[in-house]
Amino acid sequence: MGEHMDANAQLIEHMMNPQNYGSIENADAQGIGKNPQNGEKVLIHLKVKEEAGKPVIEDIKFQAIGCTTTIVAGSIITTEAKGADFDRAEDIIAFTLGMLDKVPPEEAACSEMVAVALKAAMDVYIARKSDPDYPVISYKIQNSCETGEEAEENV
Repeated sequence: MGEHMDANAQLIEHMMNPQNYGSIENADAQGIGKNPQNGEKVLIHLKVKEEAGKPVIEDIKFQAIGCTTTIVAGSIITTEAKGADFDRAEDIIAFTLGMLDKVPPEEAACSEMVAVALKAAMDVYIARKSDPDYPVISYKIQNSCETGEEAEENV
């Protein structure tokens, strides 16, 4: 009984009370994930601290112009990423992107938008170490929430 309900309860919790929604003043980096089809986008803000020479996500917030699913995906992914170092965050991104072929296209598009926004923010952070004025970058998603076409898998 327990576990399946917990996952749903967790989903509903993220839906009712999205975690980490908002912005961070003086963020170390931001990244944007965009859905070119419908103009939806996710902006991720990162506060990063260096621990043992590794960047660690001290704080993370997201803002979204998108549907409820995008907000839920943002809440879940940012909750996972908070406190993670960049290697772990890369794993979270890879895991999220790896799950996309198992979910409906519109959900895939929403989750991918958050994942690529996180990736963009991390890339900006790394670039800013050598160029403090490096601009915010945005990545477009591959999934479309409009057609049922399978995205090409590059393995």
